[in-house]
Amino acid sequence: MTYDTDYKELVGRLAALTDGVPHLIANLSNASALLFESLPDINWAGFYLCENGKLILGPFQGKPACIEIEKGRGVCGTALALDKLQLVYDVHEFPGHIACDPSSRSEIVIPIHKNGEVFGVLDIDSQLKHRFTEDDAAGLSAFVSQIERIL
Repeated sequence: MTYDTDYKELVGRLAALTDGVPHLIANLSNASALLFESLPDINWAGFYLCENGKLILGPFQGKPACIEIEKGRGVCGTALALDKLQLVYDVHEFPGHIACDPSSRSEIVIPIHKNGEVFGVLDIDSQLKHRFTEDDAAGLSAFVSQIERIL
């Protein structure tokens, strides 16, 4: 199944919510809520923020999640270690996948940068295999670029 998500419009909505707002947690909270409400067939959308070389749970929408993720562990930790977007069609085939929610089947994770360093990651899960595409990767990368503007 393919989705016709208008990422340009989604980025515009994010900008309207966050431009001029100096509160990081509030901005990331609204960003995760916007994604959760706008993207069909997802069961988790949120952020992990870097702290002492680990990822620590930040604002999110969905079921309770892992609180700490070590660098290099799971999809999020791999995105951090490689500083590279991770598009995983079936998480059960990903070596070392961390099953915070066993119903999740696919995942996309995008590093977020501040001052040239990885600041955190955007993590989105779906209960469907192959939910995320290269179009989602491009659109969500633009969404992350908007987040980076407000850090």
